[in-house]
This record gives sequence, structure tokens and C-alpha cells, in this order.
Amino acid sequence: MACMPSKKPAPCRRRDRFGENVAAMRVGAGITQEQIAEKTGLSTRYWQSLEAGEYFPPLATLARIKSTLKCSWEDIFKECG
Repeated sequence: MACMPSKKPAPCRRRDRFGENVAAMRVGAGITQEQIAEKTGLSTRYWQSLEAGEYFPPLATLARIKSTLKCSWEDIFKECG
């Protein structure tokens, strides 16, 4: 499981948009936060923090998210730039 930093980073629009993207894809797939967390090997709290734009996951976690949601990199990073 991914470890969460002890201190939240400053707000970032790119992280917010990433969180919005993965949340929308998860909901569209009909998967709960608990289910996606289990499928990706993350804690539910960490998944919630990703959707809230609090953290940005490392590449290995991004790859697991992409695989689980069966989406493209473009879907994950849509309008993040």
C-alpha cells in the first residue's frame, strides 16, 4: 500500500483535475472507492485523498489505476496541463 505523507501539500489545480478525472471514471465504471482501492492495492483513505486532489501518486500506482479503470493516459490526465 502507498504511504501517505504526514503533511498535505499546497493546493494544486493539476492534482485537483487528476482527482476529478479518476473519480469520474470510477463512478462511470460503477465502482465504489472501497472496491477501486482494493483492486489497486491502495487504502480507501489514500484513494479518497487522490480523488480530493490532495496527493499525486507515483508512476507504479498510476499504472495500476490505468489498468484497473481500463482507460488511457489521456483519460487520466485530461485537462491537467
